[in-house]
Amino acid sequence: MSDEGELFSAVDALLEQAVRDPLPEPAERKRLREAAGLTQDQVAGALQTRREAVGNWEAGRTEPRPPKRAAYARLLEGLAARFPAPGPAGNTSTASAGPTATPARETASRTSAPAAAPAPAAAPRPAATSRQASASRRPGAKTATPGKTTAAVAVDPRFAHGPLAVIDVGADRKVVAYCTGGLVLDVPAKSIPALVDWTLQEAKLGQPKLSGPGKDADPLLVLTESALERYGLPTTLTEEERLAGRLPEGHKVIKQLARAEWKLTKRGFGPWARIYRPVKGSERACVQLCIPSWHALDSRHWGTAAQLPPAELARVLGAYASRVMTPRGSTAVTGLELMTALHPPTRASAPHADGTRHSEHNPGSLGKDPVDPAPCEAPDGHPLLADLPRFHIRGPGEKLLEEAYDWARPMTDAECTLRHLVGIDVNMAFAAGANGLIVGLGAPTHVKAPVFDPKLPGSWLVDLSHVDLSRVKVGKDTWADLDAGLLPSPFTPKGERPDGPAWYATPTVAYAVELGYDVAPIEAYVRYDNGRYLDAWYQRLRDAYLATMADLGVDADLTPADFLAAMDGYQERDPQLATVVSAIKATVKGGLGKLRERPRGEGWRPGEPWRALARPTWRPDIRAAVISRTRINLHRKIVKHAAFTGQYPVAILSDCVVYAANGESPLDFLPYRDGKPLPGGFKLGVNPGLVKHEGTQTVLWGEGVREQFNAPELNLARYIKDGTVTDADNGE
Repeated sequence: MSDEGELFSAVDALLEQAVRDPLPEPAERKRLREAAGLTQDQVAGALQTRREAVGNWEAGRTEPRPPKRAAYARLLEGLAARFPAPGPAGNTSTASAGPTATPARETASRTSAPAAAPAPAAAPRPAATSRQASASRRPGAKTATPGKTTAAVAVDPRFAHGPLAVIDVGADRKVVAYCTGGLVLDVPAKSIPALVDWTLQEAKLGQPKLSGPGKDADPLLVLTESALERYGLPTTLTEEERLAGRLPEGHKVIKQLARAEWKLTKRGFGPWARIYRPVKGSERACVQLCIPSWHALDSRHWGTAAQLPPAELARVLGAYASRVMTPRGSTAVTGLELMTALHPPTRASAPHADGTRHSEHNPGSLGKDPVDPAPCEAPDGHPLLADLPRFHIRGPGEKLLEEAYDWARPMTDAECTLRHLVGIDVNMAFAAGANGLIVGLGAPTHVKAPVFDPKLPGSWLVDLSHVDLSRVKVGKDTWADLDAGLLPSPFTPKGERPDGPAWYATPTVAYAVELGYDVAPIEAYVRYDNGRYLDAWYQRLRDAYLATMADLGVDADLTPADFLAAMDGYQERDPQLATVVSAIKATVKGGLGKLRERPRGEGWRPGEPWRALARPTWRPDIRAAVISRTRINLHRKIVKHAAFTGQYPVAILSDCVVYAANGESPLDFLPYRDGKPLPGGFKLGVNPGLVKHEGTQTVLWGEGVREQFNAPELNLARYIKDGTVTDADNGE
């Protein structure tokens, strides 16, 4: 046992530590982080700890311990110097270097008002204050004390004003740029070419690269309708321009850009325009435009973001940019671009004897050249299938068909005696399916009569019709007897049992083996060059999703009951951040969909190549593998649940499963014991792969809808959320 002297020494050390590293109150810690536009993930990364730990420090639940305490104190001290606590208007110091900046949000009368506390987001809501000449930094910023630095990820001085700006024209006809974090810059540019020059030379907009060999994100300018009018652009596109996706080449603004030696990409001057000059050395000269009134922000994913005031739109897009990446187009385009940004196709070689380097393949990437799919992976109309008869329909033995579930069945008599239908939905299901998945990186190799290898990605022609769901393995040496008539087959999207050989992705065949059945592939297209290409992509999107949900009050460590309560109405707590959540989820699905992008008009005919085929990221095999694994993950949980509880799903649509139950909550049928879920089954929570409550309707509603449309197998999962059925289910 320690003697008294040792105990007193330990206490003295604690006291000394407390004096040396004082910390502000928990609420102030959060205010300082948000004022700097930092996320909990960024702080956690700098301090080499978990995001949840930072959240606990800001909530006052726990305190950091040495050595992280000293680093955290240093961070907060530096932030306090830059972002002092709000005081009476006019008491913050200003400087006179750099472009003119104005604190947002300005009122119509531009009256002064006390600074408001920031809202819980990556970019806080700004306060209404008067226009004043100041340095290009956040409102109320003071010059940091010389010699003091922070432990946070340093702000790149090239991009000191954030990744993007919303360009607007105020009531005084002044053009201003609303940046993230509440900063507003005066914009002197009188034309689009001048605006591009100002952005690259003075605005300090952009975002550092996400990967070592990658490229910095180009600055993004979002043009409001008033800005479009100011710069000679239409506020809406004509029907012809909308269908073309761009302005005509003879438009005066395009001529202005040409005279100034600026170029447009092949997509032209459309809702997401890119204006650039050819690269000279390592310097890029490129600015991207986003034009909401031209439908750049799809309302299915961005809600009403396009109608937000400039400062609030900057907040929404800034939060997305800081957590995912600067938008490069639609959420689908951005999802695909994020893959490339995290795994650039090339890197600089080791220096040669003379010190020079060359560009070489970046290991773990898809490379810079496209590869052809296997014939079974090619969608209808692909050039590889040009020799097929014109009206030939490929069956399962010719075509890989890995899609999400769309399955339903009539309810049993026992289920009809229950009162409710309860839908549960898997969070970020396709992202979870991508996590840890081994996918092909290069071209496929054709193999005859191969031995199946569950670790080898590819497409396998194999007969799985012998797999009987009435008796399956649910553990290493544990078999379960099930009612196969109440389960969908795991091998087909419609849940039908296969009746012969068909093409499957590796996860599907591996699941047949897991269920306890032998497989004997007839042939396969496998990819020996492979890796976990999507891991970093998944982690980036997972962290973005969890951080934003935490800002909305839904944390990852909640009990099941608390989680359900936190999810109830979470979107109304901050509709703008709820929009960011929607965009993040759309980035997952859209990015995976882009891996097999189909022709988009342009006079395409079957058998001819289309534009997307020229991308190394056109990889239908990767999309198929992710969907296969996502569907299998869901089926595995359904089987575990059925084996343990005797309950079977009534309907499944993609990642939503509907069960009949006596209560209205998922807790009324999920087998939680002492707060712990069924191992391998469904678990409530916000993390990707866990489930949330999708909706509850009555059994009478379900039977009534099916009777109304004379459809005993109408997929009720499609309507379980709000109960509204507008037309008969056509599977679309």
